[in-house]
Amino acid sequence: MRVLLDTHVFLWWLSDDARLGPRLRAEISNGAHDIYVSSITITEIAIKRSLGKLSAPPGLLGSLVEEGFEELPFISSHAAALENLPWHHRDPFDRMLIAQASVDGLALASHDSRISEYDVAVLRD
Repeated sequence: MRVLLDTHVFLWWLSDDARLGPRLRAEISNGAHDIYVSSITITEIAIKRSLGKLSAPPGLLGSLVEEGFEELPFISSHAAALENLPWHHRDPFDRMLIAQASVDGLALASHDSRISEYDVAVLRD
């Protein structure tokens, strides 16, 4: 399985947060799965941290490598998919992650219930 982590799931994983339940923990730690973290996630964290809206550990790029996750760049085919994405969700970062998951055929690991309104596989506890 190929899984894209939503920003909150990535941060919960890194901080061993109890909100990340056993099913998602098992899926993320399953060595048979390819786990991706989007460049959009790094962007969202950097912007929100600079605005004082988010506390996140430093060295996120190093964490990607240490955890064995793969970075998923946001490319033009992802951007083009945004045009036809329904407006169920207004958060631009989440919309970009949904577009990436849709274009690349990834399951999106998220606790955001609005994401299930899209035609994309969602992993949740």
